Amino acid sequence: MSNIIYPRSPRETMDGWHYLPRYIDKIRLHLAGRLHADYQENLGKGFDGMWLKAAGLSHAALVEAVKNSITDGEVCDWIRRHVKRSEAEKAAHWEDMLHRPLASDQQAMARFQQRKEECGAGKRDEIKTFVDVIDVDEKRL
Repeated sequence: MSNIIYPRSPRETMDGWHYLPRYIDKIRLHLAGRLHADYQENLGKGFDGMWLKAAGLSHAALVEAVKNSITDGEVCDWIRRHVKRSEAEKAAHWEDMLHRPLASDQQAMARFQQRKEECGAGKRDEIKTFVDVIDVDEKRL
């Protein structure tokens, strides 16, 4: 049996932001000392970093907000006070994530193929993005 506690899917939303619930889960698991090693190297980077850039926040600021909250609702209220982005900007961030890896980024394409193989989806043509790979790897697809 796996000892990995999976964060929510990147497809989950909070206040119109895709991916945010996943990032919050990763922070909460990290704060509790339960974030699996597979997730630790990229905490605050990769897709987390893309979300931070879109929101205009630092990783440290979001960690503090999560640390000082008990519920997702409290984090959501904090986000609403500190992040002023339009629905169009939130949607653009999600669209960007859904198009990763970019076909023009050969290094990312190679990493995508490697991750796809590692999670047992090497022959699954419907798995086209890193978001798909995450959900396959975490047993949702």
